[in-house]
Amino acid sequence: MTTQQQPELPSNWEGSLPEYIAYVELQRAGKVPGVDFTYQSPLLGGRMDKGGVVLDFEFFNPPDLAINIQGTYYHYEMGTEQKARDRIAASQMAGAGMTLIFIDEDDLLADPRYYINEALNYRDHSRMVRR
Repeated sequence: MTTQQQPELPSNWEGSLPEYIAYVELQRAGKVPGVDFTYQSPLLGGRMDKGGVVLDFEFFNPPDLAINIQGTYYHYEMGTEQKARDRIAASQMAGAGMTLIFIDEDDLLADPRYYINEALNYRDHSRMVRR
């Protein structure tokens, strides 16, 4: 893997740098925002404390795929509660007929094309799966 030069965030972007990289890479893979996918999609009532989730990327094409970017600190270093929430989100999405793929921030920063293409092919390489 080679570390890629990181793009500059546009001033109107409301997410993280890894989410923006994923957004750009999805477009490079031929996906069109608003047609093939949406960014920051609230499902099943929105946030986990309301019984639902917010997906970083929910797809209409294919209709059964979602991707969440796993920030190293927030998703892996904040303890078991956040890890449990991520697993619950994956289970909730599976119950709704969707596959939720996690992409680790460090993997995405190192090789965005590879990890986005893997996610689009329903392959999850995250620590969530590797444990």
